[in-house]
Amino acid sequence: MTGPLSALAVAVVCLVTLGLSLFMLRLSRRTSDFYVAGRTVSAGRNAAAIGGEYLSAASFLGVAGFIYDQGVDALWYPIGYTVGYLVLLILVAAPMRRSGAYTLPDFAEARLGSVPLRRLCTLLVVLIGWLYLIPQFQGADFTLRLVTGAPTWVGSLVVAVVVILAVAAGGMRSITLVQAVQYWVKLTALAVPAGMILGAWWATQGPAPAVAEAWTQPFTGRAPEEHHLYRTFSLIVALALGTTGLPHVVVRYYTNPDGAAARRTTVRVLALLGLFYVFTIVYGVLGRAYLPVLGAGDRADTVVLRLPAEVFASPASDILTAALVGGAFAAFLSTSSGLAVAVTGVLNQDLVRPLLARVTQGDSTEVSGFRFAAVLAVLVPYAVSRFFPQVPLAAFVTLAFVIAASTFFPLLALGVWWPRLSVQGAAAGLTTGAVLAIGALVATGLLAQQTGWPDALLAHPAAWTVPAALLAAVGVSLATPHGIPPGARRTLVRLHTPEVVTVAPLAPQGRAGSPVPRTGSVRDHV
Repeated sequence: MTGPLSALAVAVVCLVTLGLSLFMLRLSRRTSDFYVAGRTVSAGRNAAAIGGEYLSAASFLGVAGFIYDQGVDALWYPIGYTVGYLVLLILVAAPMRRSGAYTLPDFAEARLGSVPLRRLCTLLVVLIGWLYLIPQFQGADFTLRLVTGAPTWVGSLVVAVVVILAVAAGGMRSITLVQAVQYWVKLTALAVPAGMILGAWWATQGPAPAVAEAWTQPFTGRAPEEHHLYRTFSLIVALALGTTGLPHVVVRYYTNPDGAAARRTTVRVLALLGLFYVFTIVYGVLGRAYLPVLGAGDRADTVVLRLPAEVFASPASDILTAALVGGAFAAFLSTSSGLAVAVTGVLNQDLVRPLLARVTQGDSTEVSGFRFAAVLAVLVPYAVSRFFPQVPLAAFVTLAFVIAASTFFPLLALGVWWPRLSVQGAAAGLTTGAVLAIGALVATGLLAQQTGWPDALLAHPAAWTVPAALLAAVGVSLATPHGIPPGARRTLVRLHTPEVVTVAPLAPQGRAGSPVPRTGSVRDHV
């Protein structure tokens, strides 16, 4: 009975996603509708949409699996994911909204005026986006296989098709409504079964979690690992700073109407994320009570889906499992949609649109190019996921956070706050962070027998790759003052001045000595 109900839940989530996308299609006509939803999204809806796309398979299934597997140390995952938005709130949320850019490469070019730097940012956005999409597809595969017995390729194919149709239908305007709805679907699907399982455990005085002492002690990690304090600190650095550099997260702030709305959005996101992660702890802890040992070949990621059957008899367990499967697929679809839009935007601007420009002109080129790029943005990581080795969801997603923290965080932090950042310095920071982060992660896989500090430094590199990237950007910028854009300070004024402030024109357009009076927001004049 679980299989048919779960399949029905997946079908309902997919149909709702497509239905909402088609409903918003009639409103998606302009370029800004596809990229930034016309910059008209309210703080409340944007916060729910961010929660919808940010709470991925790693959050819905992976965090509970990590808590089940590692105990107290795994609590740093939800903490780090949430703290990342506090960093965003303090450092870049409002300035990024005022930049007027559509994508991270747009911001880099607008801030530093360099086309090669833009292309480097494009390459990194695509890399991070695709690296983040792969675990969404793999999670969909094993989720559907576990509850329905479907072939391993079905779940990822369903996600790929639905995401392509949803993104191509109306871009950011369509998926904003979809993701906002899917946040509440995910929260309900996770919270209701968690509450019922916790209530049943409490009422029946169920078994205590069967764990080793290390499971309840911080900074202990897994048995063969060493230097747990360093590993924890580096994990927090990756999650907290990596959030700032995730392309599908940053682009959401362009959809707010102004910087104040961007700040309000972030405050609400913190509350929504904190509420969601409370329930993942319930699954991780009670999983140890009812499923002290998983079967051979079973993943810790599946504990959320397995728990209802261990607590309740059918049909209650079937209904709860189906609800969880529907919530998991909402997580796969919403996160994949956000990533697909971010990658689609940069692919269209820097690859697809130039190729199509010779055939068609104007906005039709932009929209048709966006839709073609959406197909490319989804199909490539889908194909890679078919051959990529299976890795725990939360661990896989952390790889994307490490690369984002080591590359885009230095660029955004310095680009928003430091007027002396040069083109050469920004390029040096991006290159240093990317080479060190990717090199460390590759070396971890190739040198599996390493122990002690080499293993800790390579497996958790963010604690040293982020400072190295920042030092490279600052050092090279100080050595290349000729690479500082002439209007750098003026650009920073624009980024940090509220939209409601009116100023005199910086460059009057009338006769010499006869200024032309103008009023308006600061972005009209700088």
